[in-house]
Amino acid sequence: MYLDSKKKEAIFKKHGKSEKDTGSAEGQIAMFSVRIAHLTEHLKSNRKDYNTQRSLQLLVGKRRSLLDYLKKTDIERYRAIVKELKLRR
Repeated sequence: MYLDSKKKEAIFKKHGKSEKDTGSAEGQIAMFSVRIAHLTEHLKSNRKDYNTQRSLQLLVGKRRSLLDYLKKTDIERYRAIVKELKLRR
């Protein structure tokens, strides 16, 4: 599997409050970004994998929803995570 528990803990430790803080918006956005990058690479070589394409679209929508929530509640946290992950918008 491309994401084992140690990689997930590292992502949550870097972007969340701790490695066990899986509920923070920043941690979830970072996790979605890693998964989106992985699925994008997969789709480059498997263009007709429509199930993966749908999964990718759903993940992008979830990440967008979390970013909108963060922007609405705390603009500084939003700007920090967008800058850190180098997301466009």
